[in-house]
Amino acid sequence: MSSFRIGAHVDASDAVAQAKAIGADVAQVFVGDPQAWTVAGPDYPGGPEALRADAEAAGLDLYVHAPYVINVASTNNRIRIPSRKLLQQTMDAAAAIGAKGVVVHGGHVTGKDDPAVGFDNWRKAIDALETDVPVLIENTAGGDFSMARRLERIEQLWAAVQRANGAENVGFTLDTCHAWAGGMDLTTAADQVRAITGRIDLVHANDSRDEAGSGADRHAHFGEGSIPEDLLVGVVAAAGAPVVCETHGDMGPDIAWLRERLG
Repeated sequence: MSSFRIGAHVDASDAVAQAKAIGADVAQVFVGDPQAWTVAGPDYPGGPEALRADAEAAGLDLYVHAPYVINVASTNNRIRIPSRKLLQQTMDAAAAIGAKGVVVHGGHVTGKDDPAVGFDNWRKAIDALETDVPVLIENTAGGDFSMARRLERIEQLWAAVQRANGAENVGFTLDTCHAWAGGMDLTTAADQVRAITGRIDLVHANDSRDEAGSGADRHAHFGEGSIPEDLLVGVVAAAGAPVVCETHGDMGPDIAWLRERLG
């Protein structure tokens, strides 16, 4: 039996039952519409308290994925300021369900911006947060002006957030599809990220529909994408963190596939 805790992204409205059905130890949920600027809270019968209690009773670890619209790095006030507000609301909702972390994309600036401003905006965002729930910054697949696609940018971002109040609550999510599509070498990605951050808190384990370095964020079920099996299993093993699989459809076979290969 694998010592890794492995699960999947599930629907918050039926999170515990769905997780049990696919044999998951870990469940990642949205706490609202991922494309909206408001947090409605998880649509779970009985509300956040019931989800927290049911997950604890089932031995299920919960994680929250923040809305995709959040971009705290942005130099545009109309994006950055609402992003900070939405991030705080997401952290509050995550705390209410007992989540172990909130996954947030690294975001981006524009070609006209100095990336250093984006990194410092991240520092300010962490400074402003009031939460005990870890913020788990996720590497992204594409974009020349992304804050967390390439290792050198991740290093600069990490240096910035470490200057913030609350830096001890900032962790890292390593997405295998994003790393592959973003041009990272999967044979060394986990070690290189850990050398920068000192930690990997969560893995998003996904195959990639596109080739290495494509910049395309398109997940595939294990064995149906372009990442060689040994590289995919190897980077998850090297990361040594809880695992969430995120491809659409039945995730039970993916969880079983990964458990079998991780031993």
